[in-house]
Amino acid sequence: QVLSLPIVVIVHGNQDNNAKATVLWDNAFSEIDRVPFVVAERVSWEKMCDTLNLKFKAEVQTTKGLLKEHYFFLAQKIFNDHSASLEDFQSRSVSWAQFNKEILPGRGFTFWQWFDGVLDLTKRCLKSYWSDRLIIGFISKQYVCKLLSTEPDGTFLLRFSDSEIGGVTIAHVIRGKDGSSQVENIQPFSAKDLSIRSLGDRIRDLGQLRNLYPNIPKDQAFGSHYNKEQTGKD
Repeated sequence: QVLSLPIVVIVHGNQDNNAKATVLWDNAFSEIDRVPFVVAERVSWEKMCDTLNLKFKAEVQTTKGLLKEHYFFLAQKIFNDHSASLEDFQSRSVSWAQFNKEILPGRGFTFWQWFDGVLDLTKRCLKSYWSDRLIIGFISKQYVCKLLSTEPDGTFLLRFSDSEIGGVTIAHVIRGKDGSSQVENIQPFSAKDLSIRSLGDRIRDLGQLRNLYPNIPKDQAFGSHYNKEQTGKD
């Protein structure tokens, strides 16, 4: 006899996401010579980071993986802790419940359901933007405000939506005549939105966006992603 790779039987497409979580956890964290079906209940955060990075690169089919600051944001999210430092998180362990059982505070979904939505969106609509490092993506709203508040009017960056599964939003700074700054977040775009009009073209459309953070003119950053506009009757 030989142990197969993990298999999950589902009866409906809405169970697909949870099945993927079970297979991923089993593949990544079970021991080779284990008793069948016995899987670790907790794993180190470091191991989890490696797994999420491998999964992201394989799923999106990109060579550009997750960065240290991305892991920091993901740790804050999964542990619901915004006071710990990057080093504090490295010594922690994450449980299966935190990964895909417990609903994130103030949301209607688990950490994995949110992360899987990001994977799907990036794979379908944002692969080239991610590979060109035009999307910071994994960054909190609060940290975006801190980054952009001192920047010139029209500076913007791209982040994955916290409130919706599979959404990307544009945060940009607006400066008043008195010099005060305000950071606005545009309603997140879903895969359906981006299949109608690409992210590059949407950024071109929005006149209030000028420079991609820290200071790259938007046409220079996104020019290669613009589609040629149809003219005439179209």
